[in-house]
Amino acid sequence: MKGPITVLAAIVLFALGATAMAETFRSVPATFSEESASCVECHETDMSGLVREWRYSRHYGADVGCYECHRAAADDADAIEHNGFTIAVIVSPADCAHCHAGEAEEFQASHHANAGSILGSLDNVLGEVVEGPMAAINGCKQCHGSVVKVKEDKSLHPATWPNTGIGRINPDGSKGSCAACHSRHSFDAALARQPENCGKCHLGPDHPQKEIYEESKHGIAYYANVDRMNLRSSSWVVGIDYSAAPTCATCHMSATSELPLTHDVGNRISWTLRPPVSIKIDEAAKKQGKQVKSWENRRADMKKVCSNCHTSSYVDNFYYQYDGAVDLYNRKFGIPATKIYNKLRSTGLITADITFDDPVEWVYFYLWHHEGRRARMGAAMFAPDYTQWHGFYEVADRFYREYLQEVNEIVEQGIALGGDKEKAAKEVEKMVAEVLAMDEHKWLTGDEPTDVKAARQKAMEEFKKRYGN
Repeated sequence: MKGPITVLAAIVLFALGATAMAETFRSVPATFSEESASCVECHETDMSGLVREWRYSRHYGADVGCYECHRAAADDADAIEHNGFTIAVIVSPADCAHCHAGEAEEFQASHHANAGSILGSLDNVLGEVVEGPMAAINGCKQCHGSVVKVKEDKSLHPATWPNTGIGRINPDGSKGSCAACHSRHSFDAALARQPENCGKCHLGPDHPQKEIYEESKHGIAYYANVDRMNLRSSSWVVGIDYSAAPTCATCHMSATSELPLTHDVGNRISWTLRPPVSIKIDEAAKKQGKQVKSWENRRADMKKVCSNCHTSSYVDNFYYQYDGAVDLYNRKFGIPATKIYNKLRSTGLITADITFDDPVEWVYFYLWHHEGRRARMGAAMFAPDYTQWHGFYEVADRFYREYLQEVNEIVEQGIALGGDKEKAAKEVEKMVAEVLAMDEHKWLTGDEPTDVKAARQKAMEEFKKRYGN
């Protein structure tokens, strides 16, 4: 029988062995550049954590060192002299493209790459103006990306760096940051495959995709079976390398037996759920005369992902429900609210040159930007509570109890002013009446057909018999 010391020694040896296995996960390079060797000689002491992560990376095993990524031409906008070498602090997608040309090209064509173009958005007005510049620098721009500015001494402006926003505008003109998903300096694919990675940006009241995923059956399956996800697989093909659950990357980016991996996250999306009224993902580009992948082809590819675990009828029926939810939001709330809002601004009933100075502007913003997005995104990702209570319920509450009330007050004030204001107010009043005359809103006006009212009353009585109240 082994004594306690022998058992302890075995445990220690096992722990050391496990540590050694973790540290030697990546293969050792056969050769190594003199430049990178010089970098490591200093940084292994000064920034040992950085070097340790790099030694863990596949870059290390492929003879890609510090200098291979950070080297710069003397005329580069952000080139600096550092211990005898010309380097750039920022490694941009253009730099990564020297080895990863296909991935970089796909990314530059993606919505992620344009995430930094938010200066004209209402989100940016809130961050930069209503809240204050530092709120935007520390908040908005850390996800969307900043325009990285280079000072006269070639250092990076502290208001714009550090920044790993997905749509960062780099000094070399390229867009984005590969490190936004593939964190420095391990650049481990396993990071990008986990939903937590996307959750840095895709969570919160206006785009809670991570929370929605966690509520869904997909998220539940992932967290229960994360040890079966084979996240460090070199191929990571769903249905072959893993099958326990899909993650964000599975559906939007990763390879299947029929589809290659893509770094264009919109490649399989058919609706855009961001704006006040949803449109098909290709609609805006086509109006600009651009040739882009059609929404039908994008959906067909997403269905191929789904087919690894679900029957075609299951997938088709899901899209029937999802499309129905988006159409409901658009038709009943999004389109009417937007038309009325635009009329208020165009007629001068509210100020058009200042946003968020009128209460109705805040209410409208919440309606589509918060509740409306949650309803649509919840339906897109199998999250019934986000679709209902965090979504459509709050959309309806906002629309009926706040938005229409604010509009009615503006109408009353306009009529009282007379002249052009009165004329504009009556036009808005007519628009509101037309909206409430829609079948979807007749419950409020009491104009529903008698049989519909009777059926609801009967259902309510049966419910009370069952539950007592």
